[in-house]
Amino acid sequence: MPRDPVCGMTVDKENSIKRKIGDRTYYFCSETCARTYEQPEQELKAMKRRVALALAGVISVAALRVVAMLGLAVAIMSFRIIGISAWDLAFFIFSTPIVWIAGWSIHYGAYNALKSRTINMDVLITTGVLAGWGYGAVSTFFPWLGTEGFGYMEVAIAILAFVLLGKFIEETIRRKSAAAIRKLLELQPTIARVLKDGQEVEVPIDDLQVGDVIVVKPGEKIPTDGIVVAGYSSVDEKIITGESIPVEKNVGSEVIGATINKTGLLKVKATKVGEDTALMQIVHLVEEAQASSAPVQKYADRVVKYFVPVVFTIAAIAFAFWFVTTGFSFAFLVLLAILLIACPCALGIATPTAILAGVGKGAEYGVLLRGGEYVENARKLTTVVFDKTGTLTKGEPSVTDIIAFNGYDEGKVLGFAAIAEKGSEHPLAEAITKAASKAKLKAADADSFEAVPGHGVQASYKKQRILLGNRKLMRINNVDIGSVEEKLARLEEQGKTAVLLAVDGKIAGIVAVMDTPKDNAAEAIKQLKDMRLEIAMLTGDNERTAKAIAEQLNIDTVIANVLPWEKVDVVKRLQSEGKVVAMVGDGINDAPALAQAHIGIAIGSGTDIAKETGGIVLIKDDLRDVARGIILSRATMKKIKQNLFWAFIYNTVSIPIAAIGLLSPIIAAGAMAFSSLFVVSNSATLKLLKL
Repeated sequence: MPRDPVCGMTVDKENSIKRKIGDRTYYFCSETCARTYEQPEQELKAMKRRVALALAGVISVAALRVVAMLGLAVAIMSFRIIGISAWDLAFFIFSTPIVWIAGWSIHYGAYNALKSRTINMDVLITTGVLAGWGYGAVSTFFPWLGTEGFGYMEVAIAILAFVLLGKFIEETIRRKSAAAIRKLLELQPTIARVLKDGQEVEVPIDDLQVGDVIVVKPGEKIPTDGIVVAGYSSVDEKIITGESIPVEKNVGSEVIGATINKTGLLKVKATKVGEDTALMQIVHLVEEAQASSAPVQKYADRVVKYFVPVVFTIAAIAFAFWFVTTGFSFAFLVLLAILLIACPCALGIATPTAILAGVGKGAEYGVLLRGGEYVENARKLTTVVFDKTGTLTKGEPSVTDIIAFNGYDEGKVLGFAAIAEKGSEHPLAEAITKAASKAKLKAADADSFEAVPGHGVQASYKKQRILLGNRKLMRINNVDIGSVEEKLARLEEQGKTAVLLAVDGKIAGIVAVMDTPKDNAAEAIKQLKDMRLEIAMLTGDNERTAKAIAEQLNIDTVIANVLPWEKVDVVKRLQSEGKVVAMVGDGINDAPALAQAHIGIAIGSGTDIAKETGGIVLIKDDLRDVARGIILSRATMKKIKQNLFWAFIYNTVSIPIAAIGLLSPIIAAGAMAFSSLFVVSNSATLKLLKL
C-alpha cells in the first residue's frame, strides 16, 4: 500500500485522495495533506498576511496613542457621534478587523479545543484577546461606564501580533519536513521498462512486481532494487551509499533503486518493489525521526496543560470574591487583569525569537540553524559522527601518487596514462586526465582504444601498446609485475586505488587514485577534540579505505561498510549507549541519520534533501563551521531556556498580584508587553556572541 508523503500514514488507493503532480501520482489520507504537499507555501503565505495585518494594526494604534499623548488630536477626542467618542470609535474600527480576521485561526483553534472538551493555549489567548476587545467595545458604546475603551483594544491586537509572529516562525520551520520527504520521493523514476514476451513495455513504477525483468539503458536511473541478470556496466551509487567511485556491475550483482547506470545496458530482475526498496526505507526513517517532538516543547506543553486551567480557576475565584465584596465593575477589572497578565505572549515567542536571533548570528558566519528541536541537546553533546565521502573528503577521486619504473619518469607515466584514459568515461579516467591537465601535459588521441570490462583499458599510440588497469589485465597480457608488487600492496593498504601502467609489455609505473580529505578537515577535527567531543567516521566505503582517511585526520573511531539504512541504526546504537550525537553529512544517504541524530549538521555543498533534514546547515562548506554551529546551538538553547524561565516566572509572580486587585488591566497589559519585550531583548543579545 502507498504511503502519504506528508504524514507518513499508509493509505488505501481506492479510499485515498489521488493527485497527479508532474508525471507522478500520489495518494493522500486527507485533503489537508494533499494541499500541504501540492502547495506547501500556501498556508505560510496566509499566515504571513495575518501577521502583517496584526503588526500594521499595532503600529497604527501606537501612532494614534502618540498623537493623543502629544495633544495633537484634542478636537477629535472631544468630538462625539450619538454620544460616542469619535476617538474611541476610531480605535474600535481599527482593532475589530484585526481581532477577528488576523486572529481567526487562533479563535477557531480555541473553539475546536472547547468542542473536544480540552483547554489549550489557544483558549487562553482567545479569552485574553476577546476580553480586552470586548471590554473596550463595551466601554466605547456605553461610555457612562467611565472607562477608555481604546486601551483594551490596543492590548488585544498587541497580544495577537506577538502570538501570530511566534506561530509563523514555528510553522516556517515545521513545513520543511514535507519538502524533505517530497524530494526523497522524487528521486525514484516514475516509469520502468519491463521485458514481457520478449518486448520492452513501459510500466508505472507502482505496478512493478517482484520478478519483473527491467531494461536499464546507459544514463538512466535504476527503477527499483534488483539483481543483474544480463549485461555489464558501472553504476553511480553515491546518491544512496555515499561511495564516490561507481561500482562495476555484472551478472549476479545487486543494484539499488534510484542509482544511475553509467555506461552499459543492464537487465535487472526486481527483488524489492514499492515500500520494501532501499529508497523507501530511507523515506520512512526520515519520517519517523522528524515526527518526534523536541523535549523542551514537550515540557512547555506539560506546563501549559496545567497552567491554563489554574489561570481560569484563579480568575473565577478572584472574580467571585471581588463581586461579593465590591461589586461587578471592580470584579470584572480584576478578572480582565488576570486574563491579560496570564496571556502567554512571552511564552509563545520564547523559542522562535531565540531561534531567529541565532539564525541571524549564524548567517554572519555561514552557519544556519533550522529549529529549536535540533539544537536543544547541544549543551549535552558528547559525540560527533562524520560521513566520509563528500563531507570529510572531496567526494571525487584524484591522483595522489605516481611511481615510475624501468627508465620512465613521473611525467611520462602520467602522460601515457592520460592517453590511454582519454577515451574512457570511468571516474578514474577523469581523475587521471585532470591530473595531466593540471601538470600541463597535453594528452594526445590514442590511435586505438578498447575498454576491457573489469580489467582496465588498452590503447596504442605511435606503434606503442599501452595497458592501464589492474593485476588481471597485466596477467592476461603476460606483463611481469613481481618487482612492483610490494609498492602496489603498500598503496592499496593506504586505501588508494592503484592502477598499473605497462608500455610494450613492460611495467612502466603505478598511478594511485583516492578520494582525498578536504583542506580544512584536519583542523576541524582538532577543534572538536579540543571541545572534548568524541569523533567517529561513518562510511559505506571498505574498512581499509576508511581507516586510511581516519589516520590522516586523527579520527579514532571508524565504522565502515555501512549501508544508508544502517547509518541511522549506528546513530541509534550510540544514542542507546547514553551518548548525545551530532551527525555531519552531505548526501541523500545521510538524511535518515541526520534526522535521527540529536543534532543533524548538513554541509552546504550537499544535496537539498540533506540540507532539509539537517538541523544545522554549513552554508560555506567549511568543516571548521561545525564547531561554530555547536557553539551557536548551545548559546541559542541557553537563551531559549532563559526566555521560558522568565516567561513562567513572570506569570507566576504577576497573577497573584492581579488577583488581589493591585493591577489594573492597563498596567497588566503593559506588563504583558514588557515581558514580551524582555524576551525579545534577551534573544537579541545573541548578536554579541563571538564565534
